[in-house]
Amino acid sequence: LDVSTIDELPPGRTPVDTRILSQARASEITTRLDTQFAEGGQAYWVCTLIEETEQSVAEAAESRTEKLRLQLPHRRIGLVHGRMKADEKSQVMTAFAAGELDLLVATTVIEVGVNVPNANIMVIENPERLGLAQLHQLRGRVGRGARVSFCILLAGDAISQQSRDRLNLLKDTNDGFVLAEADLRLRGPGDVTGTRQTGELSFRVADLAEHTDMLDEIAELAEVIRLEHTDIREQLIERWIGHEEHFAHV
Repeated sequence: LDVSTIDELPPGRTPVDTRILSQARASEITTRLDTQFAEGGQAYWVCTLIEETEQSVAEAAESRTEKLRLQLPHRRIGLVHGRMKADEKSQVMTAFAAGELDLLVATTVIEVGVNVPNANIMVIENPERLGLAQLHQLRGRVGRGARVSFCILLAGDAISQQSRDRLNLLKDTNDGFVLAEADLRLRGPGDVTGTRQTGELSFRVADLAEHTDMLDEIAELAEVIRLEHTDIREQLIERWIGHEEHFAHV
């Protein structure tokens, strides 16, 4: 399997400055947003919940929108969430892209397919409830234009050390490859020959995170064994794979 590595930002993109702040500073962030809006910028405010259902997340986003409209009555604030009809979401997104809205409150429905170069700030509430990959996807909605861009992670006060470590990783790098490897170590790769997507790998020796640079060489050696050493091939399959032997012949 050939792999192409794209490790540069597309033309016109800028690295995103990521900060971790306490939920208690939400009002302070609102004041800073107002300053950015006065300078012509736009922002996203992303809402999440622990028990995520379309209804509960939508209600959280609606509640935050009401609070922000009270705090920023002179600003144009829109809302999108998964329970809205497609044409309603499209209408709000089009208005935001056209600069007719200053702030877009949203659920994670905006993590892909949104390109608004003028939007330079993203606030994510309770980011500890999302995985690294999803946080990185969300952060990618900003940093698409010439403006200096920020991602503000409004974390809860009682988060675990693992969650804090994960957020610090996001703060320290914009490199998706570094984050993917870290996510692999934190969550575990799961079962390559099954359906489990997290947890320890069933390999006896190999470690996907540690041995990535050896995969090409390993594939070549495996092909040599398959073609030239048929006498020991079945023994190796039985020894290392056992009851999942059928996967060895794929």
